[in-house]
Amino acid sequence: MKAFRCRVCANQLYFENSLCVSCGTALAYSRAERAIVPVDERGRYVDASGLVWHVCVNLNLSGCTWLAPLEGAQCFACDLTRTRPADDDPVGLENYPLAEQAKRHLVVELDTLGFPVVGKDVDPDDGLAFDLLSSVDENVVIGHEDGLITIDLAESDASHREQVRAQLAEPYRTMLGHFRHEVGHYYEWQLVRGEELMRRCTELFGDESKDYQAEIDRHYAEGPPAGWEESHISTYATMHPFEDFAETWAHFLHIADTIETAREFGLVTVSGIDAFSTFRDVVTGVWIPLSTALNQINRSMGKDDLYPFVIPAPVLDKLEFVASLRPAALA
Repeated sequence: MKAFRCRVCANQLYFENSLCVSCGTALAYSRAERAIVPVDERGRYVDASGLVWHVCVNLNLSGCTWLAPLEGAQCFACDLTRTRPADDDPVGLENYPLAEQAKRHLVVELDTLGFPVVGKDVDPDDGLAFDLLSSVDENVVIGHEDGLITIDLAESDASHREQVRAQLAEPYRTMLGHFRHEVGHYYEWQLVRGEELMRRCTELFGDESKDYQAEIDRHYAEGPPAGWEESHISTYATMHPFEDFAETWAHFLHIADTIETAREFGLVTVSGIDAFSTFRDVVTGVWIPLSTALNQINRSMGKDDLYPFVIPAPVLDKLEFVASLRPAALA
């Protein structure tokens, strides 16, 4: 995530700010400019070409600060949400803003990396959409199918999420992590096409034609295979080749985004991941020393490691493959 500053007083801002705490200027995020911009008392922003933009209608509902093209309309990010909690579901509505915040963060990162983000409202067959569902009255299974990503809003609750994390013996579980993982399924579906890419994907991740339900049953009955850490980033990645790809994709986004943030705040001196010829070099030259330092900083505060993972050589190959799917890399 890039560092933002108020255009009025130059005060440093968080991505979620709707108001500058220093000068009181109302703010909004312009996806077109990839910048936080000032808006007037009616929530309007006029760009350099003279177009008038308006703060998203969901500002008070989900905390969305993005600009929309029409007054009283939703922004691009909110349009990606197909289903949200009902107005008479207070628990779901309480959990809803954190999920939308994570989704907006995801969209910005995908924009930064150059991956196309097309909603199902534009492309019903190959587009992307989200069902952000409340599990108050029904069981919600997090997953992806044909471009539709389902998220359980209960995961916004820290105590619930920690309980599930402990039950599954996971080292890491966040709402943003769920979005990154599930969108990995979507982009594998969209980008791993053609004989050469599919062959290489199978070489790295395994035979994706394996019965998915059977592999899930095996995983939860038997656990990960012995020595899994020599070739996988997590135990969940051992479940099925699809999950291995999605886990690797999520870590690609973890790494790329954290390095960009560290660069923006002067913690690393590299100009970005594109300064390296391979993503392998990014991981070994920047990420491993950076994450080690960040883990030590967390430990200094009595916190768990920021990045509690070890990256073996086979996972480096998988990360390299995922990074190669960027449109710029394929061009």
